[in-house]
Amino acid sequence: MQTLGHVALVVRDYDEALAFFTRTLNFQLLEDTRLSEDKRWVLITPPGSQGATLLLARAATPEQESRIGNQTGGRVFLFLRTDDFWRDYCEMTARKVKFIREPREEPYGTVAVFEDLYGNQWDLLQRKVQTVP
Repeated sequence: MQTLGHVALVVRDYDEALAFFTRTLNFQLLEDTRLSEDKRWVLITPPGSQGATLLLARAATPEQESRIGNQTGGRVFLFLRTDDFWRDYCEMTARKVKFIREPREEPYGTVAVFEDLYGNQWDLLQRKVQTVP
């Protein structure tokens, strides 16, 4: 058996990223360990998540800095699944999360696209319950 453990998200600054994710998106801080003078191991997760975590990775080179906010060339990068789309959408808009595509119903569920503090695009997604005939 294998599982996806962490997804690295390149950030400009650990503390500004932590503030956004924990205060604005309500993520939980799992670990913040200093590894060296300028490197930390920072893991965060959405509330109640049992899946992979985000590893906040501060850019250390000009090439890494050039990827901040555009790790996937303008495509949606991460998918935040929820059990109550409208609850989370309303809470996020109240906390001034920038939605760049309004909510819509798709065959697979309800979805809207938002940006994190760096401009990475995320889907907020509630999957439809699949029934087996």
